[in-house]
Amino acid sequence: MTTSSVDNSLYRNRAGSWWDDDDGAFSTIRHFINPARCGWFRRILEARPPAGPGAPTLLDVGCGGGYLAEEFARSGCRVTGLDAAPESLAAARRHAAACRLDIDYVAGRAERLPFPPASFDLAACCDVLEHVDGPEAVVAEIARVLRPGGLFFFDTINRTLRSRVAVIGAMQRWRATAFVPPDTHAYKNFIKPRDLKRMLETNHLTPGAMRGLSPRCHPLSALLALRRRARGAISFEELGRRLAFGPSRDLSISYIGYAIRREPAGG
Repeated sequence: MTTSSVDNSLYRNRAGSWWDDDDGAFSTIRHFINPARCGWFRRILEARPPAGPGAPTLLDVGCGGGYLAEEFARSGCRVTGLDAAPESLAAARRHAAACRLDIDYVAGRAERLPFPPASFDLAACCDVLEHVDGPEAVVAEIARVLRPGGLFFFDTINRTLRSRVAVIGAMQRWRATAFVPPDTHAYKNFIKPRDLKRMLETNHLTPGAMRGLSPRCHPLSALLALRRRARGAISFEELGRRLAFGPSRDLSISYIGYAIRREPAGG
């Protein structure tokens, strides 16, 4: 991940836990978020496949331990994963090798991607935009390296009272439910959908659909499940099953979406 006012040190200090089911900082992404968002991304990709021969190329910006990169590789993409944390890249390479997945992992910053313009058919940037101080620069760089007509997949966190309660309170601060370090997220870095749409449009990206990522259980049931996990009564994998995250119309906490790289003017 890239440098920001939030504490991104866990992506270096706890990188060995990316594939550890007992580490809540990463298991929640692995078991709650990644399955739901990848299923939706695949449906969009099936409806809008890239033109041209061969497997589509995809850049995963801020790839971490490789959750998203591996799913796209299994879907038939030629994947390049980029991250600023060498420890996370090492974990991603080890797991990809163990799974016999051919993924090219490279070190770099999202604000200055080490690739020429129009290098990729697809790009993804998930769990990243809310961790950087300059999301506009990241979006601009992704637009630069995308080919015209290419798809950009993203997810991030909305800036609302509900997200403050759920992410800052329940996930980070409340002793009865917290499972990630207290400075993993900063509320001021959360991005309203209208602001992200403005960033996309400014950088020649046409926004497509957006969907919320929400638990499909009652809020009280979700809090009780979090409490049971905090007491060690259930695993993070079981917690993911109970929360049953999926795409929804409720964008008030976290949301996913895509955008299309426009043709250059006069092209």
